[in-house]
Amino acid sequence: MLKTLRQIIQEVSSAEDFKDALEIMVKRIAQALESDACSIFLLDHHKGEYVLTATKGLNPHAVGKVRIPLNQGVIGLVGEREEPINLRDATLHPRFLSVPELQEERYKAFLGTPIIYHREVLGVIIVQQKETHKYDESEEAFLVTLSAQLAGIIAHAETIELNKTTYAGIPSSPGIGMGTGVVLFPSLDLDSVPDREPDDVEAEIRMLEAALAAGREEFRALSERICPNLPVEERALFDVYQRLLATTDLGSEIIVAIRRGNWAPGALREVVQHYTDRLENVENQYLRDRSIDIKNLGYRILTYLQNHERILPDYTNHTILIGEELTAADLAEVPTGCLAGIICVKGSSNSHVAILARAMGVPAVMGVTDIPIYELQEKNIIVDGFYGQIYLEPNNHLRQEFENLVKEEQELENTLDHLQDQVAQTKDGHRIILMVNTGLGADVGLSLAAGAEGVGLYRTETPFLIRDRFPSSEEQRILYRQLLTAFAPRPVIMRTLDIGGDKNLSYFPVHEDNPFLGWRGIRITLDHPEIFLVQTRAMMRASEGNNNLRIMLPMITDVSEADEAIRLLKKAFDEVRDEGFEIEMPKLGVMIEVPSAVYQARALSKRVDFLSVGSNDLTQYLLAVDRNNPRVANLYDAMHPAVLRALLQTVEAGHQEGKHVAICGELAGDPAAVLLLVAMGFDSLSMSAFSLRRIKWVLSQFTLIKARKLLQEVFSMESGVMIRCHMELALEKAGLGGLIRAGKK
Repeated sequence: MLKTLRQIIQEVSSAEDFKDALEIMVKRIAQALESDACSIFLLDHHKGEYVLTATKGLNPHAVGKVRIPLNQGVIGLVGEREEPINLRDATLHPRFLSVPELQEERYKAFLGTPIIYHREVLGVIIVQQKETHKYDESEEAFLVTLSAQLAGIIAHAETIELNKTTYAGIPSSPGIGMGTGVVLFPSLDLDSVPDREPDDVEAEIRMLEAALAAGREEFRALSERICPNLPVEERALFDVYQRLLATTDLGSEIIVAIRRGNWAPGALREVVQHYTDRLENVENQYLRDRSIDIKNLGYRILTYLQNHERILPDYTNHTILIGEELTAADLAEVPTGCLAGIICVKGSSNSHVAILARAMGVPAVMGVTDIPIYELQEKNIIVDGFYGQIYLEPNNHLRQEFENLVKEEQELENTLDHLQDQVAQTKDGHRIILMVNTGLGADVGLSLAAGAEGVGLYRTETPFLIRDRFPSSEEQRILYRQLLTAFAPRPVIMRTLDIGGDKNLSYFPVHEDNPFLGWRGIRITLDHPEIFLVQTRAMMRASEGNNNLRIMLPMITDVSEADEAIRLLKKAFDEVRDEGFEIEMPKLGVMIEVPSAVYQARALSKRVDFLSVGSNDLTQYLLAVDRNNPRVANLYDAMHPAVLRALLQTVEAGHQEGKHVAICGELAGDPAAVLLLVAMGFDSLSMSAFSLRRIKWVLSQFTLIKARKLLQEVFSMESGVMIRCHMELALEKAGLGGLIRAGKK
């Protein structure tokens, strides 16, 4: 049976289209189970009916026409029960439904099993025989196994086949964008450039240096003209390009390749391929995204080397920019005020494009793998950056609906503008500190403009991820100094290096079967005190004159780890003071992100100055759910009752020792959760800059008494879904529905 199952899956997977795949399924299943008939009924969710989609043995003319209501027939019963039904004679069953168009009166034996994908019933597979007979256990198990295997294929194929005008990706920059598709087509094929021995090595090098200089000038000009209203920090993204184009960086490696005997275009291809191959094969998403930037540089340098003039597309007044791989430079070339939305096949919410899109306030959806991008030129498109949805050629009704949402969204933003400089407090005056999470200098301007009261989490691993070696102490000091100075006198909480898990350094690889439960966070830096001491000394040196530095330890699972880290921090402080730096000992905190830390929160509070909950990892570890795994991502719920009780326990433990307790995960910026966090007693919340004003608005519309009442109510509930619905209803009743979806109301 196993061999047969594999053959069926292989044949179905290689089918040219959905219809062929379904026909292969019914024929091969009937053959495998020696049945006279096999049929597939797929669920039409909009009409609540099972539709005959493919059959071998029933009336072929009934395909697409016969519909069985959800609550009728044995087929409906299979879907209701979400389990197999095996009958000797289906005609004798009280739920048997006679449908003349099917011509199934000659069949007796019946075996049906639901097709379920991510807990959703997609349809039912049935096999039938003319004789009165009950399928044996092995046959039933085979159909159940096959159904589970085929569910993913059906779900994927059904999406492509039935929803050709709607696509989904990763929501990467919030907002609604409406406009005309402008597709960026690769102008040159760098990969096809051949190797060739140069006639004059020095001439090739001079030609390369001229191309590099032209590229640097191009990026300098782009950084000057892109969106004049953006803070200077956002333009720092272009420094990455200019640094790589320096003759002492990427250029030097190309020159080495030329001297080895390759002409300039071939040497360029050789070096670019070396970097992109290495980056595309690393586990870390941030580094994989950087390969796109390297490729873009390669195309542009090749253009200069071959003396081609770059032909820009015809941008419209409302351009939806579309490409396989977009870069910050592609965005910068769109005329000011014309960029309405971004669609990218590759990339993630951490890519340079996504970061820049958020800074520019342009809706973006990344990772849209199923979209036929080269057919989207000049198409009317709606980009929903809130939910990661894309709508092609929307009808008048849908367009009007989104136009209304855009208008309401603008009204909402105008409503929130006055909150920028106001403190965050509830309607009855309870004050709470709102801070930002950041990892790049490009976020600084946006954070300050949004009214952040400091940095609740600075991810120091970001500068480590974008290099091919550990940054030196001085390089780190300069980076940290810029951030501390920009926010002074506001506090800046810097998390010590948190690598491992899904954040591996290419030059310091950690290969483990279960990296999230392995060598990561504080475990690595305590095992390598030289890394920890170099980093913390750089932080302390950078704090001189500002004294707004706070240091936070990640992934603490035991008090002994905190004790050892404190010992090293005191050592670093003494060494920096001995060097002549006039600094104060920074306040120290630990992250509560694993269950053991929740139960030791009071003991940890005795050792440090503050606690900060990392709700993302805490939720993941409490629920044993990898939120990046699509098979179980639906189980990841930070409003699960167990998570909320762990949060309350942490706050109470910290306050018993008189310590400040913060939360810096995504939950802190969730409008549906913020009232619960305030009611629990969190002293500060740290979130993305985009969320700051929205969270201020929520707080200003509720009293602390009401928030505590809501907390009591949700603690009587048994599921995260019930809790979220309850909190969203509270927001709706308060007129804040626009915070949990597009629109104002």
